[in-house]
Amino acid sequence: MVPFMKLLSSKPPWYVAGLAFECTQCGRCCAGPEEGYVWVTAEEIVAIATHLDISKTEMGEKHCRLLGGRYSLAERPGNRDCVFLTCNGQGERGCRIYPVRPMQCRTWPFWPINLSSPETWALSAARCPGINRGCVLTLKDIEGKRHDTPG
Repeated sequence: MVPFMKLLSSKPPWYVAGLAFECTQCGRCCAGPEEGYVWVTAEEIVAIATHLDISKTEMGEKHCRLLGGRYSLAERPGNRDCVFLTCNGQGERGCRIYPVRPMQCRTWPFWPINLSSPETWALSAARCPGINRGCVLTLKDIEGKRHDTPG
C-alpha cells in the first residue's frame, strides 16, 4: 500500500491529458547511424527464430550480439540499421519480425527517456514523424504501452 503522504506528494505526469502517436512505418526508429542497442530476452530470441523458421542457434549467431551479458539484435555494418529493417527498393521500409518484435520496439516511443519531459518528447518528435500525429492516446493507453500491456 502506498503511504498517504506519498499520494499527496505525487503529481500526475506532464502528459496526463494524453499524447498523439501513429506509427508511419518510416523505419527511422530502426535505422542508424546513431541507434544503439535493441535488447532481446531469451524468450524473444526464440519467438523471432520461430517466426523466421530458423534454429535458436542460427538466430543467436547470425542476428544477435552479446554485450555485457545481454543480447542485442545485430546491426548492419556501415549504417547501423537493425538487421530486420527491410526496404522494398521504392523507399518503403518495414520490419521482417514485426509480429514478434522485441518489447523495446513494441513500446516505442513511450520510453521513460522520451516521456521524462515535454522537451524530450519534442526531441523524439524531431526524429519520428508519428509522434504528435493521429489520435490522442489517453494516459491509461500510454501507461499500458509503456509497460506493453493492454490500455
